[in-house]
Amino acid sequence: MASVHPPQVAGMFYPADPLEIQAEIRAFLAQAEAPAGEPPKALVVPHAGYVYSGPVAANAYAQLLPAAGRIHRVVMFGPAHRLPFRGIACHHAERFRTPLGDVEVDREALEAILDLPQVECLDAAFAGEHCLEVQLPFLQTILEDFKIVPLLVGEADPVEVAEVMERLWDGEETLILVSSDLSHYLDYATARSIDAQTTQAIEALRPEAIGPEQACGRIPVKGLLLEAQRHGLHPHTLDLRNSGDTAGPKSQVVGYGAYVFA
Repeated sequence: MASVHPPQVAGMFYPADPLEIQAEIRAFLAQAEAPAGEPPKALVVPHAGYVYSGPVAANAYAQLLPAAGRIHRVVMFGPAHRLPFRGIACHHAERFRTPLGDVEVDREALEAILDLPQVECLDAAFAGEHCLEVQLPFLQTILEDFKIVPLLVGEADPVEVAEVMERLWDGEETLILVSSDLSHYLDYATARSIDAQTTQAIEALRPEAIGPEQACGRIPVKGLLLEAQRHGLHPHTLDLRNSGDTAGPKSQVVGYGAYVFA
């Protein structure tokens, strides 16, 4: 029997009931920006609870709708929130489960990167972790037939992340997805200013301009910017808001950005 990584945050970050999940995601997508231009090769998407960041995330995921039938692998990078470690962690599970069902892990793709010194299977890093799981129901709702390569980034160099991305870059069947929020727990005005600076750095493909306090997923974001430079991708900002705009008070907010690379 295939090993399964069970849901860690269903009923907390997003609904536990499948019908509620689908209704919520479809409502977000109905309000999202319509797809424009080339189908995306990569996305940067926030990962808070759906009530906070779901509307922002939907603006990124809506860009996949025209390409839904052609994307068969999603290589996912997110920051490890629960367990400190060095490098990039994968999981031994063959499937990741949400209330919408199981998503198969592309074990062949994982085998292609396990020889890299920065990559190791570290199941403990995924215990209680939300940053990749909250993306899965969006992918399950939009894509038709896909596998995932779920990777958590600990203390690593962006060059190490870029090396993994390059190994798995492939063609139009592969989507690179980076899960990251922006600034954390600042007042509304300060957050807007810092998040605008981060957005400018992303749009200009300047990883060196993103500091430690600007994005929890700054290391995989920087890795993506390096790969975007290499492959001639052009980033576009789809949405930039914070929890004070969606569902929280303005005294302490978390920033959310949705970015597409094509």
